Amino acid sequence: MLDKRDAENVRSKSAGPPLDFQEHLARLDAAGLLRRIDRPVNKETELHPLLRWQFQGGLAEDDRRAFLFTHVIDSEGRRYDVPVAIGALAASARIYAVGMGRPVAEIGDAWMHAIANPIAPTEVTAAPCHEVVIKGDELRRPDGGLKTLPVPISTPGYDAAPYLTATLCITQDPETGVRNMGTYRAALKATDRLGVRMSARPGGAGGYLHWQKYRKLKKPMPVAIVVGCAPVVMFTGPQKLPIDCDEMAVAGGLAGAPIGVVKGVTVDLDVPADAELVFEGLIDPELLEPEGPFGESHGHVALEGYNMSMQLTAITRKRKPVYVSILSEVTPSESSVMKRVAYEPRYLAYLRDELSIKGVRRVVMHEPLTNLRKVMFVQFAPGVPRTEIWRALHGAASLQADIGKYVIAVSEDIDPENADAVFWSLAYRANPIDDVHIAPYRALGHGPKSGPAREDSTMLIDATQKEPDPPISLPKREYMERARKIWEELDLPALKPQSPWHGYSLGDWDAAWDVYASRAVSGQWEQTGKETLARRRGGLTPETPVKSVKD
Repeated sequence: MLDKRDAENVRSKSAGPPLDFQEHLARLDAAGLLRRIDRPVNKETELHPLLRWQFQGGLAEDDRRAFLFTHVIDSEGRRYDVPVAIGALAASARIYAVGMGRPVAEIGDAWMHAIANPIAPTEVTAAPCHEVVIKGDELRRPDGGLKTLPVPISTPGYDAAPYLTATLCITQDPETGVRNMGTYRAALKATDRLGVRMSARPGGAGGYLHWQKYRKLKKPMPVAIVVGCAPVVMFTGPQKLPIDCDEMAVAGGLAGAPIGVVKGVTVDLDVPADAELVFEGLIDPELLEPEGPFGESHGHVALEGYNMSMQLTAITRKRKPVYVSILSEVTPSESSVMKRVAYEPRYLAYLRDELSIKGVRRVVMHEPLTNLRKVMFVQFAPGVPRTEIWRALHGAASLQADIGKYVIAVSEDIDPENADAVFWSLAYRANPIDDVHIAPYRALGHGPKSGPAREDSTMLIDATQKEPDPPISLPKREYMERARKIWEELDLPALKPQSPWHGYSLGDWDAAWDVYASRAVSGQWEQTGKETLARRRGGLTPETPVKSVKD
């Protein structure tokens, strides 16, 4: 692991994205985004729960940090000589941005540019990932192979085994030779065996599609599972890129330079030369093995299911590697942040550029508990025709098979990240009989497998403002800002304003009422009373709007 001198050398190479995971850790450290934990921490009972408090303890996203555990033990008291990094890829959007080598605001454009302008990898001779090679008897000895590494338990009390979670699983189409890189969980089964779960649902894993072809050929599928490498390479795993797209080349596009790769020691697959660890092996083309339970990102524990059985043929690693884990399970999590910061701008670009829908401002995926895929908000500028709003809703629901069960359109004044504001918009701007459309025949997508198999459906809701409305009934901005200064002078608890926090016009307002309001705050409300006295009328029902009565 990096000492201080190494860290300083790495920081000097900080132009562009970091092309080595330990370089990335040094940049996080320099930015104040890394916490080093030197006390003993049990990888089986304490490590993941400790980091989970960052997400379940009410901290703002910007307060989350990457953690580096340097004194990792297990429940038997064994100490590991390999440190564990967790939260280092995407505990927050800021941490993800460090891995991308660019500000958060530029991440979406960077992804679109890289997809359009991939840079093919280049084969290199120097391969830090091959400094140590473990195979043969070393893999099979009782305390060898996978047991030599500090693989944590993600959901203590439910998970059936330690799991590789921060994975980049590399497979190759046996017919076309096209490479795929995906992020799939892998359970420790023996010192030389893993249980690998590659999603078989519609819109699921590219690796699973490769396995189907190997199954027809009746040949084992070669696979290389990378744990720890340049973040721009790791980030391609969770992205749903076209099936014939070479993610390693897209990673090169993100890096602005070819990714250095090297052939595996025992499998004919290219792996990142600077990887921390690589697990090489063969997946059985026919026999599946029970795998799980495991705490999943849809918020439930995934129960035991038959999944792929991988026989390890080698573990290769740096001489001083860092083991990388990610926090998944209930969202928000590191896993969901990693998807969110790339998925949202991709959906926005799709609606705005490919479907040419004008006035789309933002796409926001609901993250807490629902895990991004099920609930999505599309924000629109004023005046967008309703036909375009509905075209955007249908487009957002159909881009990806497992994303967009509920898609809700809101106006520009509604912050899609504030669920209370969205509910307010649903309550007052959507008439269910006119503004809700339900479409059948949607795949269930990512979710628990309990209960009978069935299809799902899609709900699209137009909760945008349809006509002028009265202002938001909060004090105008200037009064709220003045009151906040007094609040701070009184040293009252720190405020975290959520929109709306001040009143603003929504179109249904008369200039005369501005005069009334101005008089009220200056103590001249009696003048208004004299004027309204002169306007008294008979023959009306109480609550008749003044604007509906002609003078």
